[in-house]
Amino acid sequence: MAFRSYVFAASSALALMAGAAWAKDSVTIGLQLEPPHLDPTSAAAQAIDSVVYSNIFEGLTRFMGDGSVVPGLAESWEISGDGTVYTFKLREGVIFHDGSTMDAEDVKFSLDRARAEDSTNAQKALFEGIVSVDTVNPQTVKVTLDAPNGSFLFNLAWGDAVIVAPESIEDIKTSPVGTGAYTFQEWVQGDRISLARNPEYWGEQPALASATFKFISDPTAAFAAVMAEDIDAFDNFPAPENLPQFEADPRFQVLVGSTEGETILSTNNKQPPFDDARVRQAVAHAIDRQSIIDGAMFGFGTPIGTHFAPHNPAYKDLTGASSFDPERAKALLAEAGLPDGFETTLHLPPPSYARRGGEIVAAQLAQVGIKAEIINVEWAQWLESVFRGKSFGLTIISHTEPMDIGIYARPEYYFQYDSKPFQELMATLNATTDPDARTALLQDAQEIIAADYVNGYLFQLAKLGVAKAGLQGLWENAPTAAIDLSALSWAD
Repeated sequence: MAFRSYVFAASSALALMAGAAWAKDSVTIGLQLEPPHLDPTSAAAQAIDSVVYSNIFEGLTRFMGDGSVVPGLAESWEISGDGTVYTFKLREGVIFHDGSTMDAEDVKFSLDRARAEDSTNAQKALFEGIVSVDTVNPQTVKVTLDAPNGSFLFNLAWGDAVIVAPESIEDIKTSPVGTGAYTFQEWVQGDRISLARNPEYWGEQPALASATFKFISDPTAAFAAVMAEDIDAFDNFPAPENLPQFEADPRFQVLVGSTEGETILSTNNKQPPFDDARVRQAVAHAIDRQSIIDGAMFGFGTPIGTHFAPHNPAYKDLTGASSFDPERAKALLAEAGLPDGFETTLHLPPPSYARRGGEIVAAQLAQVGIKAEIINVEWAQWLESVFRGKSFGLTIISHTEPMDIGIYARPEYYFQYDSKPFQELMATLNATTDPDARTALLQDAQEIIAADYVNGYLFQLAKLGVAKAGLQGLWENAPTAAIDLSALSWAD
């Protein structure tokens, strides 16, 4: 009898311990890239939004996991009959993490800061149509545009449009203060960022009390960390070759979805010889997209022929315009006065799609006489030398911003494409609200940049996530670069 009691007690204790293990109130998430800083309104790095979007910072509107745009800090809005005035009603009782109240003055400050002449916002073009931002009362903001903009509410959902407090700007890059469901706690550079649940959050309290983002750049180390269960989830897992192993292990779940990431061979359109469209076309025909997808991504990814996501209803398949044709590439180079090819640089940031894909691309270019010197750079270096400095010939990067074809209307953007017809088309698109007309314009836009061979269009980046079996609420798809902690919980 005593023995049976002991066994029963021991079994009960083990059961309680197992239950306690599942009753977790924290999560550790692996990321390959560490943010250069934590201000989403002054840099293009998607790693910033991965940590802060919705978790720390919020905008007037926001993206959900299915790509829809819903109210954020704006509870509702009214649009004038001519489509140029948006009147936003702000939520009551919203408090910044420092205890100050979020009101119309903060919205005005944030939007005026983003559109200011000296703004360092990476997506400043989102705000160019704003004529004025006026505070009607503490809970009401009126935004006046110079013309109707069918994308305005969509634009406000970007991480670049979050609402910040004037008094927090000085330290925003290292100690961010927002209104989100989680507060910033600690950043151990090179290792991790820790967040804690915000007890004063205006919305529903999230299930998890804390979260840690762990930075693991090496794919082999990422695999080891997941297998050892040192981390609970790895968003955008960097070693797709390991996914079958996780799928066969009941401890894990594998989430395969789509992203907004157009992975492209970005080309410096102002640097000779890439200022010649024939040379850019030669590059496009030298590339075998499927070989890159198979070799770098182990089959995960969708070939693209322009800068647009295949899952978007307005997508037009233009891959045929830049089909793999090395002989055509050689003929185009000869036509451009480069029968023996030329030398250039290929800057590769850390993500696996870039480093692995870059080796394949360099080998393919070499077959037609283009000798691309591979230069591996860290993320901060890429932002400084390529994105800001425009000191590159070619680079591989995945543009993860949602429906961002409008960047091609910006001659100052890092690939320096300057097309008046495209710029005029984008202006027309912004002033168009009819859905069918917008679709037609978006398809025309896709055709223009494909015909100009602005960049080498490779593939749409797949979202490859790995997590412990009991973690719920992870986004399968990525309509924007974000890991929404408020959606996460552990199964009972």
